[in-house]
Amino acid sequence: MTPKFTHSEANHTKPVYHDPWAKREAWRRHSFFVKTNSVRSIFPGLGLATVAFAAYCGYEAIFLKDKKHH
Repeated sequence: MTPKFTHSEANHTKPVYHDPWAKREAWRRHSFFVKTNSVRSIFPGLGLATVAFAAYCGYEAIFLKDKKHH
């Protein structure tokens, strides 16, 4: 059975924090304005392409050595 509190007792159990400017500052935390999300959306496959290119360069340097290279 859950204890029943009066309205005044329920308010004292949780701290109440009220920021009057929270609505006006919420746009700063929106995903559209976050720098990392905007960079990722500009170059959507850059991370995967960089890893693939580095793997290819490593494979070429180790396994595809040309004996007749000047």
